[in-house]
Amino acid sequence: MADNAHYWVLLVYTFVVIALVAGMIGVSHFLGQRHLKRATIEPFESGIVTVGYARFRLPVQFYLIAMFFVIFDLEAAYLYAWATAVHAAGWTGYLVIAVFILALLAALAYLWRAGALEWGPKPRALAIVRRR
Repeated sequence: MADNAHYWVLLVYTFVVIALVAGMIGVSHFLGQRHLKRATIEPFESGIVTVGYARFRLPVQFYLIAMFFVIFDLEAAYLYAWATAVHAAGWTGYLVIAVFILALLAALAYLWRAGALEWGPKPRALAIVRRR
């Protein structure tokens, strides 16, 4: 195959996927039933009557933990890719991945030192009373 043939296959595949998804959504829209009664609009909790309001604010610490998870999950993906090619990469690849891990550990140490991982309120400084 010529080099351009690979791009055409990818283009045709993308077009077919978009057409199939649009077709499935369109068919379900036209053939599906529409219920506009109050009982169908309310959330269903497995037969249990809902209590309270489902939309509540989460503390910002949960989002920080989520960002840390994403960062270190990506690190695991990079380490897996590096581990599959460790023999081909040689010492240069080892040095690159060591710098990568050290940069992530330095960032984690900085965040830890800055207090980004602290969940509770900051303790107040105690006043020292001097006796005369």
